[in-house]
Amino acid sequence: MLFLDGVGIGKKDASVNPFFAANLKSLRSLLDGKLPHLRDAHHSNSLSSLVPINATLGVEGLPQSGTGQTALMIGMNAAKFIGKHFGPYPYSTLKPIIQEQNIFKVLSDKGKKVFYANAFPPKYFEYINSTKMRMTAITCSWVSSGFALNTHEILAHGEALSADITSQRWNAQGFPTVSELTPQEAGKRLARFSDEYDFTLFEFYYTDHIGHHQSMPQAIEVLELLDALLEGIINHFDAERNLFFLTSDHGNLEDLSTKTHTRNPVPLFVYGKLHKQLTSSVKNLTHVVPALLDIMG
Repeated sequence: MLFLDGVGIGKKDASVNPFFAANLKSLRSLLDGKLPHLRDAHHSNSLSSLVPINATLGVEGLPQSGTGQTALMIGMNAAKFIGKHFGPYPYSTLKPIIQEQNIFKVLSDKGKKVFYANAFPPKYFEYINSTKMRMTAITCSWVSSGFALNTHEILAHGEALSADITSQRWNAQGFPTVSELTPQEAGKRLARFSDEYDFTLFEFYYTDHIGHHQSMPQAIEVLELLDALLEGIINHFDAERNLFFLTSDHGNLEDLSTKTHTRNPVPLFVYGKLHKQLTSSVKNLTHVVPALLDIMG
């Protein structure tokens, strides 16, 4: 699972939607040369499917990461449960539910090997060990299930992935043992993880960050980085045995005319084994986990 924070399906307008301004050759090749937009957001061929899924969940206001990611991780309408969209971190009353019902724990309890691929610097561990204890719903799901986060030592040994994909920032922060990767090499690493674990998740949040800044050049850069990552994944991915999918928690990057989140649907792109089975049963964020559990038995 490749989770992209703040990526919706927007208008077919290159002046505000960077998906239509960027060179996304890998994504286009998987979608028969097309990209999804609000007037045509469905796609299917023999290897992959893409559908729009609802991120508003019947709740007024703009979707937020805290409730959106919680819905993705546990399959519950978190926004309706607390009566509002909330973020960027989970609402306090949601944390016990996340701890008991998140996808990592559910699969682990069934004997499956799960992996959260992101690595974190020492500063992050200092931060979460402070009184604040603020983590995204995804990180909270992993930690509250009793698993340890990946450190820079694990990243240096090639057994995790940097949040920026290429590890470019680590040397500047004083970690010379962390080697820089091309995005294609990072994708190859993620594909290897998919062979080693039953469920692997990588979280990428720069998409939401750049969407808030409304910078078209930065948006194009980050989308082309992701496209190269996708190239590396697909080129080393066993589509006969495994299933790759990407999705998001809410819209943002697809409409740079506003610095806020959007109420646009988000994409669910699925590649590989049983891709149509997953996309056919998912209509909103809460359906992803149940559909995935059904496929995984």
